Amino acid sequence: MAMMTFAAIDIGAYEVSMKIFELSRKVGFKELNDVRYRLEVGNDSYTRGKLSPEMVDYLCEILTDFKRMMLEFGVTEYRACATSAFRELKNPLIVLEQIYRRTEIRVEILSNAEQHFIGYKSIAAIENGFKKMIQKGTAILDVGGGSLQVSLFDKDALVTTQNLKMGSLRIRERLKELEKTTIHYDQLVEEFIRNDLVSFQRLYLKDRDVKNVILMGDFLTDTIFQEDMEDRILTKAEFLNRYENTAYKPVQQLSDEMGIDPEYASLVVPTMVIIKNFIDIFNAESLWAPGVSLLDGIAYDFAERKKYLKSAHNFENDILVASRNIAKRYSSGKNHIQGTTEVALAIFDSTKKVHGMGQRERLLLQIAVQLHDCGKYINMGDVSECSYQIIMETEIIGLSTEERYIIANAVRYNKEEFKYRSGFEYDDAMDNEKYLLIAKLAAILRLANAMDRSHYQKVEGIKTELKDRKLSMILDSNRDLSLELGLLKDKVDFFEEVFGIRLALRRKKKA
Repeated sequence: MAMMTFAAIDIGAYEVSMKIFELSRKVGFKELNDVRYRLEVGNDSYTRGKLSPEMVDYLCEILTDFKRMMLEFGVTEYRACATSAFRELKNPLIVLEQIYRRTEIRVEILSNAEQHFIGYKSIAAIENGFKKMIQKGTAILDVGGGSLQVSLFDKDALVTTQNLKMGSLRIRERLKELEKTTIHYDQLVEEFIRNDLVSFQRLYLKDRDVKNVILMGDFLTDTIFQEDMEDRILTKAEFLNRYENTAYKPVQQLSDEMGIDPEYASLVVPTMVIIKNFIDIFNAESLWAPGVSLLDGIAYDFAERKKYLKSAHNFENDILVASRNIAKRYSSGKNHIQGTTEVALAIFDSTKKVHGMGQRERLLLQIAVQLHDCGKYINMGDVSECSYQIIMETEIIGLSTEERYIIANAVRYNKEEFKYRSGFEYDDAMDNEKYLLIAKLAAILRLANAMDRSHYQKVEGIKTELKDRKLSMILDSNRDLSLELGLLKDKVDFFEEVFGIRLALRRKKKA
């Protein structure tokens, strides 16, 4: 297909928006239309955990209007996403079903890690500016209505990303009554977020030198950075001057000056205070507000997956680096992980015709290897269960909640006895496809991990040959493999059961 039309829809905390793009291999993606409706879904979600019937009605009306526009533009593919406001609902599936029945639009709820990974892809779409900026210590601040995501980069690699529940709409709702009692609202917001700021600084900014800050979100370009700026870059001094001219004004004055609704204007001060405080703890030199949003990231991600464009930035490597940093946080053995990864990938690559898994599953296997021992940090007597809990409670940038669940279970059954399908029958997150994937990844992880049982990385190379459903695996080593080969029987049995092939292992002694 030479060209297609794609729509990206975002149901955010304070607005519902859609962009329509033209995708082609020649130009990548080009924006055709941008439409937004003010709707504070987060108002209901963050305070009550449910959407009122009137809110659902408004939302369906907007999405029906979007559907009409998609037909007018000849849209053939779309992706509709909801973010933090829907993640905090008590009854999200009920609301999603109502939306689909009334509009025929399928909405997916992005996990926080997925949302911000896609968001940061929107910045990477401006490849020259992004690649140049992240060569130095850089932070991305994505200030949403419900939360703030902080991602730290160093030398083109994602170091860490953390989510803090200090979104502008959430802060406004929490401080609504207190705001009436003070003339220093900015100071009130500062005090409210101070504890999270101090904790973030203590845990993640040791020896980090952050020179640049990238600011994400449509809200910024609709309000604080409305006017044109050269390269959309400000120095720290320029931002602080803008802060002084904004933070102390009443909401109605901001509304009049910016030409926006007062409810929207009431989010300006919390957003400015958040940015100012992070600039201070970073001691950053410059800010870049590229003017991109989650919608751009959704389109970029779709175009990348459909081969309409190829990114110069390695996003898969960001996921692996983030996983490696989690393993490091829990003192996992670096050499053991590296050795086990090499063995696991050799097994995966040599059995592609048998297991039917693709590149995404290969990535999940690598992450499972990275994190399979992290539970030792908690309890060396119950490593598998502790590792499972750590993975399930830790956001990994770029992974969905389902993918994290698959990795956590593969790690759990690396050592625990595998539960057959009946053992998962009361688990709502499990279906047949996930069950089989967990079994496959666990079988490979078990085998690879056992080959470095001593943690001495004795296996220096593996040569494999698959013929007539028999996998011959020749281990290249100059060292005694008695321990490893002697403890492999149950791992081999499970591997053969899962993949339906015979496994023959032997050692090739180096000359």
